[in-house]
Amino acid sequence: MADGLLRRKVKELDLPVIVDSAGTANYHTGCKPDERMCQTGNKNGTTIDSLRARQFNVLDFDNFDVIYAMDNDNFRNIIQISKTDDQRNKVKLLLNELYPGENLAVPDPYYGTLADFQAVYDLLDQATDVVITKIQHGTIR
Repeated sequence: MADGLLRRKVKELDLPVIVDSAGTANYHTGCKPDERMCQTGNKNGTTIDSLRARQFNVLDFDNFDVIYAMDNDNFRNIIQISKTDDQRNKVKLLLNELYPGENLAVPDPYYGTLADFQAVYDLLDQATDVVITKIQHGTIR
């Protein structure tokens, strides 16, 4: 959903930014996002139905300036495949944009209700607003 929100906001603002997402595990490669998250996104004007999962790889460090992890496990998985300090410095927890230094994980609504999916959507909407503001002001690092 963070991918879909950023893509939508970047497009609406015509920002010269490439947005992509990837998981650190390969068991969902090629799959659509969870239907409940697609439904939540559609209800809120953020269509993610066309996205397909792919696995994060070392080339992503070359292709992207900032790499956001949704939780500490993914953060560690990404750091483990990094080769240099420059690569490691690109990796950040997304919610630190909203709550600096708190190292909070984006909750996984998978075993929850549609209300949990909406709560995650709202949280990601706020976090991606901060990212967009930083992009606009050239302060994202």
